[in-house]
Amino acid sequence: MADERRRATLLPFSRPSIGEDEIREVVEVLRSGWITTGPRTVQFEREFAAYVGAKHAIALTSGTAGLHCAYWALDLQPGDEIVCPSLTWPATANMAAALGAKVVFADIDRSTLQIDPADVARRISKRTRAIVPVHFAGAPADLDALREIAGKTIAIIEDAAHAAGTEYKGRRIGGQGNPSVYSFHPIKDMTTGEGGMLTLDDDRAAERIRLFKFHGVSRDAWKAYGSAASAHYDTVLPGFKYNLTDIASAIGIHQLRRLDGFIERRREIAERYVKELSGVRGLELPTPPRYPHRHAWHLFTVLVDRRDVFMARLKEENIGTGLHFEALHCTTLYRKDSPRLPHTEDVCNRILSLPLYPDMTERDTEDVVETVRSLLP
Repeated sequence: MADERRRATLLPFSRPSIGEDEIREVVEVLRSGWITTGPRTVQFEREFAAYVGAKHAIALTSGTAGLHCAYWALDLQPGDEIVCPSLTWPATANMAAALGAKVVFADIDRSTLQIDPADVARRISKRTRAIVPVHFAGAPADLDALREIAGKTIAIIEDAAHAAGTEYKGRRIGGQGNPSVYSFHPIKDMTTGEGGMLTLDDDRAAERIRLFKFHGVSRDAWKAYGSAASAHYDTVLPGFKYNLTDIASAIGIHQLRRLDGFIERRREIAERYVKELSGVRGLELPTPPRYPHRHAWHLFTVLVDRRDVFMARLKEENIGTGLHFEALHCTTLYRKDSPRLPHTEDVCNRILSLPLYPDMTERDTEDVVETVRSLLP
């Protein structure tokens, strides 16, 4: 790109879209004097459950906490196995490993980048307790194919960190009957600053997780506040402290209400990328799944040779990028016992994410397109 075309300021890879409603709600929480888990969190959980079509939604400090809770509720034990993709953030595997389970990685479909059901089937053993699909980049994994493999004895736990608002065959992720875990990190389609959500339909599991996520005690601060009858508590299991605050939930309530609009704007930008970058030599664009779905477009990933050099050159032109992800089965923690996954390894050597967030302008999008075109032959 000629010097006169270089952006004057860095276009970030992602940026949260925080509106006046979120700010006003946070201020009201701060002025109320009740800033930890309370009525806003209860409201956020209720509205999120209704949005995805789940019976229960449990607000947590992170998606990682949600994975821990979901695996714990499954009662994973040392020697048990889960099957998940290697194209994911470490938390998907780490929370199972932290409970002593063995993580078995499956390869991805080379075109869609979703976990490959055929390879999952090859990884199933008598010790498999759960299949954990990651709805990568905001497109859904093939849940019907995975259900057929799982049968009645293997659980499906959906890593929906990228998939708030994603739909699979007409139903939102989270409304498929499986425990589903969301992340509200600032780069996600909706945010609470930091936070997460676990949705599920199982009443008993939801009750146990609500205990586990708050010290294992039989009441929480909001229920006890102002009630002498509730001042006493009982510790019924060894739990953690994963409860989301009302400050975070105040943001989440309004982010959820804006989520469909966020997704629509992301779709517009993604479609422009596809239209204007198709046919660029040396650039491979994402391929959507063939089954009916709505893509949340959390990420717009591309594949390119000499990826690290390309990312550095984009940065020189003030275009930010992200790397999603390193092949997890090749990292120090997991490489010893992991098989080769040729599709995942090829993709992870070449993948990067282009800027994509709702507040991007048409000029921003044009800058990305023109810069990418100028840097590839």
